[in-house]
Amino acid sequence: MISLPLVYTILALIAYTTSFWYLFIHLMSKRSPNHWFIGFILGLGLLLHAGVLFNDMLTPAGINYNVFNILSFTSGLMLLLSLLFSTYRPVLALSLIGIPVAATGLIFGFAFSKHDLLINQNSLGLDIHIILSLSAYAILLMATIHAVLLWFQDRELKNKQKRRVWVSLLPSFQAMESLLFDMLIAGFILLTLALGFGFFTIDNFFGQHLAHKTAFSIVSWFVYGSLLIGHYQFGWRGQKAIRFTIIGFFLLAIGFIGSKIVLEMILGR
Repeated sequence: MISLPLVYTILALIAYTTSFWYLFIHLMSKRSPNHWFIGFILGLGLLLHAGVLFNDMLTPAGINYNVFNILSFTSGLMLLLSLLFSTYRPVLALSLIGIPVAATGLIFGFAFSKHDLLINQNSLGLDIHIILSLSAYAILLMATIHAVLLWFQDRELKNKQKRRVWVSLLPSFQAMESLLFDMLIAGFILLTLALGFGFFTIDNFFGQHLAHKTAFSIVSWFVYGSLLIGHYQFGWRGQKAIRFTIIGFFLLAIGFIGSKIVLEMILGR
């Protein structure tokens, strides 16, 4: 018997595939895509994606935070944010990256999520802390991918290459850079709130194996904060902004993803 989550997954993948090829064909042929159509199809796909997550994550024992559910949640949130950012910045083309990422996360989440792993009865404050942390991680991961794309654009512009692939495919460097700082501000605010909730809701950092994760997150918070101050006070941009963004996320990923994989997939905790 076909389960409802499987139906949702198939329909979501159809919506993602349809929107991807519609957007790809229009951009390659230099035609302007219909934003309302893309928004509707992607919105439908995201709602179905959320339905799958609702079934996998919410259990009678609490919220299931296993690594594949987190991957699915993060990838879906990245696509949602990409769609929202495109409503006021000319960056709809970036959904060509967000759509495959969301589809991949959905597939992994549905196929490999285990209902008997890491199901805990948390307090409301701790659940808020976790959701804020995941949201901050998703936005800052987007910012990091964005910074890498900016690096490719910047290199093509400075080297004055005749065939400028990234300059041609992506929005203007100015629009991309403005969006980078939009993402960094949103991610920094969410990371600040997540750390604040963490300090007030987590009782035993060492007993819950959170000391190293918290330390790396705080260092990453200082890196992002320094970049934002440097940008708005001293005009930091370009390569310096790219380097700070990548370093900040590298530190965050070591603390967050590294500890998650070691504890859950290697130690089985």
